[in-house]
Amino acid sequence: MNSSQRNHFNTNTHGYIPPQRNYYKGRQYSQNSSQQLKDYGPYPFAINIEQATKSNNAFRTTLWTGQHMQLTLMSLLPGEDIGLERHPNVDQFIRIEQGTGMVRMGENKDTPTLQQTVSDGYAFIIPAGTWHNLTNIGQTPLKLYSIYAPPQHPFGTVHQTKAIAEEEEH
Repeated sequence: MNSSQRNHFNTNTHGYIPPQRNYYKGRQYSQNSSQQLKDYGPYPFAINIEQATKSNNAFRTTLWTGQHMQLTLMSLLPGEDIGLERHPNVDQFIRIEQGTGMVRMGENKDTPTLQQTVSDGYAFIIPAGTWHNLTNIGQTPLKLYSIYAPPQHPFGTVHQTKAIAEEEEH
């Protein structure tokens, strides 16, 4: 059994489920997700984000869109990148769940001030207006989730408990 087959086991029966083929860049779509990957916003929503991220095989899947925030899942094939971009009015959070990548960020599009290898468990923040790109430098798909948002709390906010957070917000 090759490595791509190992990623398509049904967790209930441990039987192999052949992947569906996408006609773009040979992406494979797993059928074994217990929750459909689609946009659930703007309604209350809970999901195992690690499982959802790892089961996503599309380049980008919007999982939740609200008035002030959006959650997307991404899968980058080996050698693929997000594409050099900048969001003038949006801060972004990215967490890697699988694979290895190279993130580059900076105020100038041609000279990154941060260049870092990232892998499973790494997270990075992209401030609004920052040029950035993420490239899959590994041999397997790079799986990540990304949160896009304007600031929701004053700079430096720390809430040690829920009660303190509720008190400060009202």
